[in-house]
Amino acid sequence: MSKTWSVDEHLEDILRSIRPMEPIELKLLDAQGCVLVEDVIVPGALPPFDNSSMDGYAVRIADVEGASEEFPAVLTVIGDVAAGSDDLPTVAGGQTARIMTGAPLPPGAEAVVPVEWTDGGTGGGPADSMPARSTSLVGALGEVRVHRPVTARQHVRAQGSDVQPGTVALTAGTVLGPPQIGLLAAIGRGSVTVRPRPRVVVLSTGSELVPPGEPLGPGQIHDSNSFVLTAAARDAGAIAYRVGAVADDAEGLRATIEDQLIRADLVVTSGGVSVGAYDVVKEALSRVDTFSGRDAHGDQETDGARDGVEFRRLAMQPGKPQGFGLIGPERTPILTLPGNPVSAYVSFELFVSPALRALMGHDPARRKAVPARLESDSALSSPEGKRQFLRGYYTPPEKSDTPGTVRPVGGASSHLIAALAQANALIDIPEKTSEIAPGEEVTVVPLD
Repeated sequence: MSKTWSVDEHLEDILRSIRPMEPIELKLLDAQGCVLVEDVIVPGALPPFDNSSMDGYAVRIADVEGASEEFPAVLTVIGDVAAGSDDLPTVAGGQTARIMTGAPLPPGAEAVVPVEWTDGGTGGGPADSMPARSTSLVGALGEVRVHRPVTARQHVRAQGSDVQPGTVALTAGTVLGPPQIGLLAAIGRGSVTVRPRPRVVVLSTGSELVPPGEPLGPGQIHDSNSFVLTAAARDAGAIAYRVGAVADDAEGLRATIEDQLIRADLVVTSGGVSVGAYDVVKEALSRVDTFSGRDAHGDQETDGARDGVEFRRLAMQPGKPQGFGLIGPERTPILTLPGNPVSAYVSFELFVSPALRALMGHDPARRKAVPARLESDSALSSPEGKRQFLRGYYTPPEKSDTPGTVRPVGGASSHLIAALAQANALIDIPEKTSEIAPGEEVTVVPLD
């Protein structure tokens, strides 16, 4: 009798056989979702100059000291400073410059008075009865009355207050999301070196499968696996290609996979991996001649690699039949998953998702498990000797020092895809546990 593998043994073998993608330089938006392979150093201060955080007036502190609604400070407006201005007026005693948010602080100014603290330069308000101060400044834009004082540097964003030159903006291993892309753009980086998103080819097998949108004949069902697995691959950060369903023909399946290897960094199949008479995936991939080849990264073979696919029996439910190997001249990883919809999806989250994370350079590659308290009307039962993964709805804790809660969704059967759509986590029940009572703590693998 062949060996029965544990979930961890199977996953460890997969991760041991996979190398991260080779780094490439990508433009910022193309690098979204990718992992940095080197630290990014800030070339210059951010912001690069003192600038205003408000629309208002750039002033000297002494000129507005003691200003109030009853006794406003009256200042001569000598010019406007807009964002991007390079010809800045110098603010002398009794003067001010109208300034916009983000505009550089002009020479002589020490703070910014928000426009809401002034009469807006119209001469209205409580200062109407005050005599206007005459000015001999040629080209002056009039006067503004300031109703409140400011402190030094108030409403001023200091040069380098965000990041200083020479500091590390982002460290190697950072996943580039929208905020990280924004920071890179702000410090002037147009491209970065990352591990690219892997290309994943997804196909399902079975002559009974019909594309959604087409009518069903006798004994036929709609192909859902190729859609859920392609969506899961995209959700994991990969570039996914859905091939669709392939009929139960070994030679046709082999030809399809060979055609797809040119655009695949990883291949995922579903169905045809059990012990039935029409388990076409096992029949097509058990031979190694067509799919043999050297390591794409050089002559040295990848640790744990083998030619062809090894089909295994795992001590888990759902997802007992699994297959894994490296095929083709590039030794492309292929994971063959069972055909039942829930089994296929659970297997993807447990094995394919970590493989994709390993290809992308994520550390750790495995999903993080968390404790949770079981909310259920009755005890959960699990077959002894098998590691069971039940679907559940997980609610995170309100406080960090307490576990969240999880309630089962649907039953244990591997065809209940409607219940799967309501779940956001897997309840991980160990091999030696046969029953869990309501209120007991369980291990949960969040899928969000």
